[in-house]
Amino acid sequence: MSEHPIKRYPTLGCCGLDCGLCPRYYTAGSSRCPGCCGPNFFNKHPSCSFITCCVKKSDLEVCAECDELPCPKFESEGGNAFDSFVTHRKTVWNLKFIKENGMAKFIEQQERRIELLEIMLKQFDEGRSKSFYCIAATLLPITDLEDSLENCEQKLKADKIGLDDAKTKPKILKGVLNDFAAREGIELKLRKGL
Repeated sequence: MSEHPIKRYPTLGCCGLDCGLCPRYYTAGSSRCPGCCGPNFFNKHPSCSFITCCVKKSDLEVCAECDELPCPKFESEGGNAFDSFVTHRKTVWNLKFIKENGMAKFIEQQERRIELLEIMLKQFDEGRSKSFYCIAATLLPITDLEDSLENCEQKLKADKIGLDDAKTKPKILKGVLNDFAAREGIELKLRKGL
């Protein structure tokens, strides 16, 4: 195995993190993250214990492929209990989904989430909403994301808000996403104090 392996799906962290839905994945310039073990990853980031165990030692794509999941590593590393980016709480859920439904089904759903996120970023980001949209794309059910975009478009038309109104469009979409999140009992913001 090569010294610096490249995973097949860098949009999915071996620990279950949705790297393809992270703001750093959509950052332009040298601070852009290529995803878990993606191209040039090891020149930008130190490895982590999950990559060492899963990818380098076991030659696996994701921890869900390991017979030892769930392993103590998730508890000792904080698992999904703590991370400055709240989407970390979906890691164990993602791994269980992959174990039960397979990688192909997960990637299919993740690709749809990425597609919806890219619509939000392209059409509704005024330069300050990227993290919010990334959190929403990760935590909300896909149907809620689709319905949010549709409801927002309907409101824009009904209120005759122009497509070039970069201030009002994000405000409306964020309100709609927050409404859907409230129904699901999900909070769409970074943790306080971080």
